[in-house]
Formats: sequence, structure tokens, C-alpha cells
Amino acid sequence: MKQMLIITGPQGSGNHVFSKVFALHDKVFGWSSLNETYWEGHHHEPFADMWQDPELLREFDWTQSEYFVTSVSCPYVYDGEQTIPDYTSFIQEATNHCDVQLAIIGRDQNILEMQQKRVRGMHTTPIAMEWIKILKQTPYPTHFLSQELLYMYKEKYLQSVAKQLNWPVAWWNEELDKILKEDANKKYISPVKEHWLDKEVKKAIKDSKC
Repeated sequence: MKQMLIITGPQGSGNHVFSKVFALHDKVFGWSSLNETYWEGHHHEPFADMWQDPELLREFDWTQSEYFVTSVSCPYVYDGEQTIPDYTSFIQEATNHCDVQLAIIGRDQNILEMQQKRVRGMHTTPIAMEWIKILKQTPYPTHFLSQELLYMYKEKYLQSVAKQLNWPVAWWNEELDKILKEDANKKYISPVKEHWLDKEVKKAIKDSKC
């Protein structure tokens, strides 16, 4: 049976970077055009039209691969409006053609809030969380992926993901270094003044006999 992996999560939680990574494997049909540029709008995602009209999945050429990856944020922007993915209709139609599993992606919640307010003008993670609660109750295999772990452990993390999902992941691909060269969280991080707890920790280290 053919397989489909649906990547979803709050806006800014890593749809683009995970789409790039999964599209590296030659056995996977995914958002391959994204790896030819730094960034492009979500309307270029191969299944974007089908998220708007899931019945279009009936016309899709399923002979192209055995493994398919699609990515959608919650909410996503369509025609200038915040739109909730029609998970139910999309998944129901997709299961007529393949087995479906879900990959819910995450990122530091504080950075997500800053990113969403900067780019979207509002904090949308609470919206996503309500829908993620619903997705977790579906009978489809559901996994959680971390943007922070991806950037920190790189190929080691992807080897683990491949086993977890039983999915082809090109963790050895040289393009991975380019994709993960610049941590997306770095621009949100700045030094902080010394916290009261710092002195206690330093004192404990100094006094430690270990």
C-alpha cells in the first residue's frame, strides 16, 4: 500500500525545513522545488490545491511514487485569510489511495509566539493546539517532530525519525548541511542579564566535590 505522511503544526513551527528534508530522498514525492531555493510560498506545495479541494486527490497521479509527503500549517493563509486545514475531508479522501500517518511538528513556544506576531500580526498557536487535540484522537499513527532537535542533532535525529516513522529519510545527503546551516531560532536569541539563580548554580559548582 502506498504511504502518505502529513506534516502539520502551528504556523512557523518548521513546515518548510521538514518539507525540504523529507524531499531529499529519491523515493519520496514531496515539495522538491523548495530545495532549489531558500523559500517559496506554500501555494507551490504539491498538494496545496488539494487542501482547498480534497476531491482533487482523486485526479492526482498516484503512480509517481510509493511515498508521498504533504505539509500544511494550522492555520494557513489562503487568499489573504487565515484558514483551518480541512483535515477530515483531506485524510478521508487520501485514505482511498494510501495509508496515512501524521507528523505534528513543534518549536519553542515562546519563539513561535514572537515569530507569529512578527510575520502574521497575531499569536495563532492556540488555534493550532485545539486542532492538534482533535488529530491526536484519530486512528491514524501520530508522531511528534521537533525543529530544535533537528537543528541540534541533524543526521542522528533524522536516523531516529526514519525508524520512528518507518519512512525513507536521506539523512546522509550532503544537501542537509545547507538546509540546516542557519538555525532559524538564532535571530530570536539575545544575551540576558545575570539571573539570581546563576549565582546559586555557580556557587554549587564551586562547592561541589565531584
